[in-house]
This record gives sequence, C-alpha cells and structure tokens, in this order.
Amino acid sequence: MTVRPSNVTVKVVMAATGAVFALFVLVHLLGNLKVFTGAEHFDGYAHWLRHAFEPVLPAGFLLWTFRIVMAVCLVAHLWAGWVVRVRGRRARGRVRRRPSSLRSWAAHSMPATGAVLLAFIVLHLLDLTIGARPAAPEGFVPGAAYDNLVASLRRWPIATAYIVAMLALCAHLAHGLLSVVVDFGVAAGRRGWRIVSAIALGFGLLVALGNLAIPITVLAGGLR
Repeated sequence: MTVRPSNVTVKVVMAATGAVFALFVLVHLLGNLKVFTGAEHFDGYAHWLRHAFEPVLPAGFLLWTFRIVMAVCLVAHLWAGWVVRVRGRRARGRVRRRPSSLRSWAAHSMPATGAVLLAFIVLHLLDLTIGARPAAPEGFVPGAAYDNLVASLRRWPIATAYIVAMLALCAHLAHGLLSVVVDFGVAAGRRGWRIVSAIALGFGLLVALGNLAIPITVLAGGLR
C-alpha cells in the first residue's frame, strides 16, 4: 500500500520551508540590528516595510504579501513535522531510544524547540505587531518601533522569554539546517558532513547571539 503523501514529499516540504525560515531569521536579524543605529533609523526601517514601493504598490502590500507567504510556510512546516513525527512513532513501535550524543539530542529536541519558537511567535506578534496587553508594554504606540521594542524588553519576563526563544532557535537551526541538506539529497563524505554541521551550528549561533545582544543591551541600559 502506497502512503500518501510520500515520506520524500513530506521531508522536502519540511526542508524547503525550513530553508525559507532560515533565510527569514537572517534577514530579520539584519533588520533588528538597526536598533543600535538609533530610533530615527530603526523607525525609518519599520516605516519602509509598511510603505515600500508606494505608489506603485498600495501601502502594506509588500508586508502583507510577506506575512501571508510566511503563514503558509509555517502551516506547511508544522504539518510536515507532525506527519514525520507520527510516522516515526509508528515505525518505532514501543521502542524509545535515548539521545546518545549532542547531535541525537538536537534531533530529539526539535519538537520541543519548535513548540518554544511557535509560542514565541505568538507572543512576539501580540507584543510588537498587534500591541495587545498584557503582552505589549504599557503605552504602546503603533509605528513607534524603537520605543515599543525598548519598552518591551525592559520587562524581565519578556526579555527572559526572548532569551529562551533565541537559545531554542539556535538549537533548532543547528539541526534543522543539517536536515535540510540531507533531505535535499546532498551527498557528502564524513569530512563534508562535519563541515556542514559546523556551518549549521555557526549559523544558529550567529542568529541567536545577534538577537540576544538586543535584550541584553536594553537590560544593561545601553538602549533607552
């Protein structure tokens, strides 16, 4: 009996959407780091995202197109992850293997780190996009991206959630990017896989540490 969709299809969907997310977090990091250039530049960047290519495109067109694409990718990624997990459990039966190395721990922790990231996405949207209390800081002002970000990260619970999410993101990227290479059928020797693993880990650390610099600087009083 042929299983539909095939495991290959499911893994390609997960790999493709994972690659999209990896590119997104890198671009998002570059945008976030503009906060260190001051309120004027950071707010200008946020304004550009909302009004890019006017009047050729209507206001918000680019931003909403991007949001829809990311939402579709998120649904597809969650679906593929669920299918892979369910089929894996069925294949193993009652056998449960304990992680024997850092790499196997990263693989086993993907659902947990993914759940942390999903919860953070919801919090992040309520906080800095929608401005819904109590997730958003008191006095949230639409369009005041710099002030809203600093006011939000001054709160220890939000800053802690941000830090935990970035640690989860690092672990998720480190194993996820390696899986992307595998699922796309790239062949490499033992040395090649070590290089790919090192690049994936380096990418995860780069994104996580870059983003972590923001709440740490806010808490230290470097951003006001």
